[in-house]
Amino acid sequence: MVAFIFSQLTGLIRRILVAQVFGAFENLDAFIAANRVSETLFNLIAGGVLGSAFIPTFTSLLVKNEKESAWKLASAIANLVFITLGLLGILASIFAPEIVRYALAPGLADDPHLYQLTVNLLRIQLISAVIFGLSGLVMGILNSHQVFLIPALTPAMYQLGMIFGVLVLSPHMGIYGLAWGVVIGSFLHLALQLPSLFQQKGKYSLIFGIHNTQVSEVMRLMVPRLFGVAVVQLNFWVNSWLASQMSRGSLVGIDFGFSLMLMAQVVIAQSVATAMMPTLASQYALGKMDEVRSSLSATLRGVLFLAVPASIGIIILRQPIIAFLYQRGNFDAHSTDLVAWALLWYGAGLVGHCLLEILARAFYALHDTKTPVLVGIGAMGINVLLSFAFSALFARLGWMPHGGLALANSTATLFEVIILLFIVGRRLKGMPYRAIVTGLFHAIIASLSMGLVVFAWNRLLVDHPFWVITLGGLFTGGVVYFISIWVLKVPEIRSIPVFIKTTLHWK
Repeated sequence: MVAFIFSQLTGLIRRILVAQVFGAFENLDAFIAANRVSETLFNLIAGGVLGSAFIPTFTSLLVKNEKESAWKLASAIANLVFITLGLLGILASIFAPEIVRYALAPGLADDPHLYQLTVNLLRIQLISAVIFGLSGLVMGILNSHQVFLIPALTPAMYQLGMIFGVLVLSPHMGIYGLAWGVVIGSFLHLALQLPSLFQQKGKYSLIFGIHNTQVSEVMRLMVPRLFGVAVVQLNFWVNSWLASQMSRGSLVGIDFGFSLMLMAQVVIAQSVATAMMPTLASQYALGKMDEVRSSLSATLRGVLFLAVPASIGIIILRQPIIAFLYQRGNFDAHSTDLVAWALLWYGAGLVGHCLLEILARAFYALHDTKTPVLVGIGAMGINVLLSFAFSALFARLGWMPHGGLALANSTATLFEVIILLFIVGRRLKGMPYRAIVTGLFHAIIASLSMGLVVFAWNRLLVDHPFWVITLGGLFTGGVVYFISIWVLKVPEIRSIPVFIKTTLHWK
């Protein structure tokens, strides 16, 4: 979690610099739209293989001490990922003009300069998709060996590459410098993990494993997940498609707003889920179902105690947070309003996003990729429909319509979480729902107490500098929340001193 926090802080610095240099203007809209293609390719191939299929299969071989088979599997998947992403990247580069005009951002295609700029930026960033594909697989290998620190630091390397692009390349190359920073960051993302990978002493083989049963198992698990990821990415494409036709800066608004929400989600949920998944996979492989239920329940409770107050804090302090972080240089008060409006509705969905991260990884650890994919397809279908409906409703109400895109995302995610919670209970033949609901109740009570104090702080200090409102509100809210859950005698908070003593080997 500490490593994830460091990576997120690095990403925050990068976004601050990008906002200062480019602001919520057309060039950054073009960059964000162009980045969607390489991000989609990575998530479709590497994301689907890594998260849902490769880790459970690779871990099962390791716990059974079949190391040679495990490394043949890793080699075959690496080769397939490299070739697949390479071919898709070439095709995307060839058809980049058509992708931008008809599928990605038709609103930008109305301006010849923005249209050509988006096409050029898209082609540059496609290089990173291949590199990220291999790096994502290496991350899965290291996680399966219970190595978490170095992989968790890799996003920081990516952000450093983009910071280099902003500070060193952009003064001479403009927005193109930021695009090449993406490519440099992807190289750093992979390079940081290579020493740890070599320490595992695995043997690489130039094979494709067409007849390898483990490769077939990964492919079997991957296919449903592939469709699920495709539907999720379709929603992002729809958002880009709609936002490109709204007022200039709407793409920046939803991108920066979603990124701020995602920062909290990464720190709270992804760090926990990354460490949880190999453990659940091992417990399931050894048939220890009671331990699976216990581990999953404890993880969900812990995430709730972090996500609920974070959601309320983000909603209340969204305006001063964004102004404190970004409002300087070309990022003016109007830019702050654009991002804050999106963050209001994304923040409402933070709890759902955090729980979804845990539940999806739990199903993958159980070698079940079909269930979360089917539920995800339904949820994202609702998301797309609500994106059109809510953005139109917001426009009719005189509100900035890009906020409707954020609300659609939060609503669909909540629906997805409720369905998965019900199904996982049936799959595990029981879940301690009472303990989870009790945890949610305690988190809500403590968070409401915190929220009242933070709201009062925000109103009383409205004329003070943004950094005073933000940092003071976060500190005050944190103290009130900690006291509240201590008074409520929440077991997790009572165990912290014991955990610290155990971790530091104190007697």
